[in-house]
Amino acid sequence: MTYKLNIGTIISWIFGVIVFAIGIVNTFWGNDTAFGIFILLLSFVYFLPANELLKKITGFSIPKMGLIKIGLGFFVIWASLGVGELFDKVELMLKSF
Repeated sequence: MTYKLNIGTIISWIFGVIVFAIGIVNTFWGNDTAFGIFILLLSFVYFLPANELLKKITGFSIPKMGLIKIGLGFFVIWASLGVGELFDKVELMLKSF
Protein backbone atom coordinates (compact mmCIF):
# COMPACT_ATOMS: atom_id res chain seq x y z
CA MET A 1 0.00 0.00 0.00
CA THR A 2 1.55 3.28 -1.07
CA TYR A 3 0.78 6.35 0.96
CA LYS A 4 1.48 9.86 -0.28
CA LEU A 5 2.74 12.53 2.08
CA ASN A 6 0.76 15.72 1.52
CA ILE A 7 -0.55 18.57 3.67
CA GLY A 8 -3.76 16.69 4.49
CA THR A 9 -1.78 13.71 5.72
CA ILE A 10 0.45 15.89 7.87
CA ILE A 11 -2.54 17.67 9.42
CA SER A 12 -4.23 14.32 10.01
CA TRP A 13 -1.17 12.95 11.81
CA ILE A 14 -0.76 16.08 13.94
CA PHE A 15 -4.42 15.99 14.93
CA GLY A 16 -4.07 12.26 15.60
CA VAL A 17 -1.23 12.94 18.05
CA ILE A 18 -3.35 15.58 19.80
CA VAL A 19 -6.35 13.24 20.03
CA PHE A 20 -4.08 10.44 21.27
CA ALA A 21 -2.71 12.72 24.02
CA ILE A 22 -6.25 13.71 25.01
CA GLY A 23 -7.12 10.02 25.22
CA ILE A 24 -4.10 9.32 27.45
CA VAL A 25 -5.03 12.16 29.82
CA ASN A 26 -8.66 11.00 29.99
CA THR A 27 -7.63 7.40 30.56
CA PHE A 28 -5.24 7.88 33.46
CA TRP A 29 -6.48 11.04 35.24
CA GLY A 30 -10.00 11.59 36.42
CA ASN A 31 -12.75 9.00 36.39
CA ASP A 32 -13.22 8.54 32.63
CA THR A 33 -11.18 5.45 31.79
CA ALA A 34 -13.67 4.09 29.25
CA PHE A 35 -14.05 7.51 27.62
CA GLY A 36 -10.27 7.84 27.40
CA ILE A 37 -9.93 4.45 25.73
CA PHE A 38 -12.72 5.43 23.31
CA ILE A 39 -10.83 8.63 22.39
CA LEU A 40 -7.60 6.63 22.00
CA LEU A 41 -9.34 4.31 19.55
CA LEU A 42 -10.76 7.29 17.63
CA SER A 43 -7.24 8.68 17.25
CA PHE A 44 -6.27 5.75 15.03
CA VAL A 45 -8.66 7.06 12.37
CA TYR A 46 -6.26 9.99 12.00
CA PHE A 47 -3.04 7.94 12.09
CA LEU A 48 -3.80 5.11 9.75
CA PRO A 49 -5.02 5.25 6.19
CA ALA A 50 -8.29 4.02 7.70
CA ASN A 51 -10.38 4.08 4.53
CA GLU A 52 -7.83 2.05 2.56
CA LEU A 53 -7.55 -0.53 5.35
CA LEU A 54 -11.34 -0.79 5.58
CA LYS A 55 -11.56 -1.34 1.82
CA LYS A 56 -8.83 -3.98 1.94
CA ILE A 57 -10.42 -5.87 4.85
CA THR A 58 -14.13 -5.61 4.07
CA GLY A 59 -14.26 -4.76 0.39
CA PHE A 60 -16.04 -1.42 0.73
CA SER A 61 -14.92 2.06 1.65
CA ILE A 62 -16.51 5.08 3.26
CA PRO A 63 -17.16 7.92 0.82
CA LYS A 64 -16.00 11.39 1.89
CA MET A 65 -13.75 10.09 4.67
CA GLY A 66 -12.29 13.59 5.07
CA LEU A 67 -15.67 14.95 6.16
CA ILE A 68 -16.03 12.13 8.66
CA LYS A 69 -12.59 12.94 10.10
CA ILE A 70 -13.58 16.59 10.46
CA GLY A 71 -16.83 15.60 12.18
CA LEU A 72 -14.99 13.26 14.54
CA GLY A 73 -12.53 16.06 15.25
CA PHE A 74 -15.32 18.42 16.29
CA PHE A 75 -16.82 15.67 18.45
CA VAL A 76 -13.51 14.96 20.20
CA ILE A 77 -12.86 18.64 20.87
CA TRP A 78 -16.40 19.19 22.16
CA ALA A 79 -16.38 16.04 24.28
CA SER A 80 -12.98 16.61 25.84
CA LEU A 81 -13.13 20.36 26.42
CA GLY A 82 -16.79 20.68 27.35
CA VAL A 83 -17.99 17.42 28.80
CA GLY A 84 -14.68 15.78 29.69
CA GLU A 85 -13.20 18.80 31.55
CA LEU A 86 -9.82 18.37 29.89
CA PHE A 87 -8.21 21.41 31.51
CA ASP A 88 -9.01 20.13 35.02
CA LYS A 89 -7.53 16.75 34.15
CA VAL A 90 -4.38 18.32 32.73
CA GLU A 91 -4.04 20.27 35.98
CA LEU A 92 -4.39 17.00 37.95
CA MET A 93 -1.79 15.41 35.71
CA LEU A 94 0.69 18.25 36.22
CA LYS A 95 0.20 18.15 40.00
CA SER A 96 0.94 14.42 40.06
CA PHE A 97 4.37 14.94 38.49
